[in-house]
Amino acid sequence: MREFKELQHILSYTRKAVDDYSMIVDGDSIAIGVSGGKDSMTLLCAMKGLQRFYPKKFEIKAITLDMNMPGSDITPISKLCNEIEIEHIIVPTDIYKIVFDIRKETNPCSLCAKMRRGALHDAAIAAGCRKVALGHHFDDAVETLMMNLFNEGRIGCFSPVSYLDRKNITLIRPLLYLPEKLAARFIRRENIEIPSKTCPADGNTDRERIKQLIATLEKDDRGLKARIFGAMERAELSGFHPNPGKPRRDLI
Repeated sequence: MREFKELQHILSYTRKAVDDYSMIVDGDSIAIGVSGGKDSMTLLCAMKGLQRFYPKKFEIKAITLDMNMPGSDITPISKLCNEIEIEHIIVPTDIYKIVFDIRKETNPCSLCAKMRRGALHDAAIAAGCRKVALGHHFDDAVETLMMNLFNEGRIGCFSPVSYLDRKNITLIRPLLYLPEKLAARFIRRENIEIPSKTCPADGNTDRERIKQLIATLEKDDRGLKARIFGAMERAELSGFHPNPGKPRRDLI
């Protein structure tokens, strides 16, 4: 099985988040949503690494939605799953066709995300998993808060752990404490192949706009992202809560 020299640093963030929010219990079957981006590929490796030493035993499966997108290639995902010995479930969908060809959405991200969530949840249930691990990280949390504030005039974020009673599944976000730059560094240093981006909306989204704004503010106010994240914890927003002792060095 393939080993990763850079994984230990990733695991320090992952285990802290898993412990702080009790994301995993003995006997869990967890589906990992793997789109092929750097974040989900990092999550895949982190969950496999965690599985090897975590005191609570759990099973994992990787699920990828085949969007039927022109030019897309999910072969690198299957290759990584094979290298680290994780079952890879590929679910064919017509999401791309519906969003771009049939509906011809001018703002496609919302509908696409909604359809992908539903398909992933259904695939997890079909695979016998009642938990779904998602690759949202530290930067995603800060960006989501700012997007909700700027675009919708509300203060909110995704939750570290979310129970969906309609489908009886739980969503967990083990990379919650991990800065995006460390995921990018892990992928680069370990030479993990990432599928080419072929989505027409890539790089032209509200999230990308907010990401660039935060990056600009961070240049003049170092540590801004860490303070925003800390504010969510102290306010116990969306299921966040204060967790002393988590790694902070790379957040500031």
